[in-house]
Amino acid sequence: MDVEHRDVEVNGIRLHVAEQGSGPLVLLLHGFPESWYSWRHQFAPLAEAGYRVVAPDQRGYARSDRPEEVEAYTLAHLVGDVVGLILALGEENAVLVGHDWGAPVAWSTALMRPDLVRGVAGLSVPPFPPAMMPPPSVTRRIYGEGFYQVYFQEPGLADAELAADPASFLRRILVGASGDGRQEDEPRLWIVPEGGTLLDPLPEPRELPDWLTEEDVAAFARDHALHGDKAYTGPIDWYRNIERNQGLMAPFQGRGIDVPAMYVTGDKDMVQAMRGVPELVEALPEIAPKLYSSTVLPGCGHWTQQERPEEVNAALVDFLAHLETNG
Repeated sequence: MDVEHRDVEVNGIRLHVAEQGSGPLVLLLHGFPESWYSWRHQFAPLAEAGYRVVAPDQRGYARSDRPEEVEAYTLAHLVGDVVGLILALGEENAVLVGHDWGAPVAWSTALMRPDLVRGVAGLSVPPFPPAMMPPPSVTRRIYGEGFYQVYFQEPGLADAELAADPASFLRRILVGASGDGRQEDEPRLWIVPEGGTLLDPLPEPRELPDWLTEEDVAAFARDHALHGDKAYTGPIDWYRNIERNQGLMAPFQGRGIDVPAMYVTGDKDMVQAMRGVPELVEALPEIAPKLYSSTVLPGCGHWTQQERPEEVNAALVDFLAHLETNG
C-alpha cells in the first residue's frame, strides 16, 4: 500500500494530508519544525495492523495553507482543525497521536472533545491542562530572553533566520536535538546566546545519524520552501499564541484527560529539561486517569518516532489493540 496525498478543506483553509490503510481512523499530528513526513515510519506498520492512518500538514506548515493573521494559530484553531478533519474524512471519531507541538494539540482535543477521541498518545510533550504550555511571561523569567519560545515572540526575527536556509536549519535541529546530538548525559534547552542567533547553539553536523538521511532533510526542506521567506512564519505563530491560549483555555481549568492515553519520551529529550516536566510525567496517572502506559526510551532525544520507530510503532500497535479490546 502506497501513501496517498490529497487536500481537504477544513475550517476555511486547505490542509494537505497523507493517508494509508483502512479501518478505524488514527490521526498523526506532527510538531515543529516538521510535516506529515515525520511519520514516514508509522504509516505501513499501523496500516498493516488494520487502521486508516492520516497525517496532515498542520495549518501554516509545508503543503497546507498559511493564514496571514497571527491570531489564526491559537490552540482553539488547532483543535478545531482536528475536529474538522475527523468530520471531513467521514469519521465519527479517531485515535490521536501527537509529537512535540502535535502532542498539546492532541491532548487539548481529547480534553475539549472527548466525544470524538477514542484514545490519545503523546510523544515528547506531556499534558499540562488547560493551556498545555507555560506562557512567555513565565518562561522569560525562568530561562531568560534567549529561551527559544521567548525569542520567537519578536515578529520576523526568527522567521528570517530559519527561512534563509531551511535544509541547513533542519539538519542542525534534527541532529542537535536528537539523542545522537547529545554528548552529555543530561538534555539541555534551546537557548540563544546573548547577541547570537537561533542557529548558534545548533552547529552544522559533521555527519547524519543512521535514522536521518539527506533525502529526509530534502523532503522536509522542499515542502517548507513552498512558503518562501515565510516558510516558518506560520509554525512560529503557534508560539506567538501561547500567552493568548492561557485565557482561551481558562474555561477548561480543572479538567483532565478522560480518554485512554499513552505517553512516550526519550531520556535525552530537551523537553525533559524544562522546569516542571518531570513532575508532570510523574503526575500522568492523575492528569489522565485512563493512562495505559508511560515509556522512557534510553538514549532517545526529541524526535521520538523518527529516532526509535520500531519501539514507537510497537507501543502504538499495543495501545491500539488495548483500545479495541476495551472499547
